Amino acid sequence: MHGLINRAIQCFVTDSYGADKWVEATRVADLDFVEFEAMLTYDDDITPALLDAVSDVLDRPRDEVMEDIGTYLVSHPNVEALRRLLRFGGVTFVEFLHSLDDLPDRARLAVSDLNLPRIELRDHSPTQFSLICQSPVAGYGHVMMGILRTMADDYGTLAMLEHTGAGNGVETISVSLIETEFAEGRVFDLGARAS
Repeated sequence: MHGLINRAIQCFVTDSYGADKWVEATRVADLDFVEFEAMLTYDDDITPALLDAVSDVLDRPRDEVMEDIGTYLVSHPNVEALRRLLRFGGVTFVEFLHSLDDLPDRARLAVSDLNLPRIELRDHSPTQFSLICQSPVAGYGHVMMGILRTMADDYGTLAMLEHTGAGNGVETISVSLIETEFAEGRVFDLGARAS
């Protein structure tokens, strides 16, 4: 598994719960280190063990932890660049949804050896969609749920999301758009502003 994935989990835990919880999670996962290097590759078995350990340490279901990771990835100030990258997917939330099919390829443009899970959007009507997530790590659909909830808010869209099932490495999320202009979305400028 690419180090960026494991590093994201590390940052989520330390930013949200503190370094002590992270160190405890690495101990529970039986790792002999506490820092992931973003550009290294790690054994694929480490990530599921780490997610289970984080869930145990936080005393929360793994699916909830994974959804919180997705929310963190697009809402925490330390990872603002990812939100900005996703916002380039479209002016509206529907355009953003349609851009998700290309997300793994866009990620590889930035980091050539990063292989994100395959994502496929299926249109059922102008307001009903299914997002199909194919990943070797169980629960990736829940990460996408967190990302989608946060991005819907970012666009000012009221959407209902439901994780409708998983099997054979494939998870499905049902997306129902209730109101596309429910609230004023967050401000988004093409150029990043200096702080």
